[in-house]
Amino acid sequence: MKASQQDMNKSRIPLEYRDYCAHLLIPLNKCRGETFYLPWKCENERHAYEKCQYDDYKRRMRELEKQQDE
Repeated sequence: MKASQQDMNKSRIPLEYRDYCAHLLIPLNKCRGETFYLPWKCENERHAYEKCQYDDYKRRMRELEKQQDE
């Protein structure tokens, strides 16, 4: 986890979103607030966050498969 608890508290990140990718959610939410959640804004931030979520999912699935093989 690259974002500290203080950073997440300051940015008011809900507990269920405080995961491996929370460090990318902070700038995404800031951008969303500045642009009134316009869908065509913040595309780079959103893509980076969604890719991080996908990569984290793939990593967790590899770990699960490794545990099941043992």
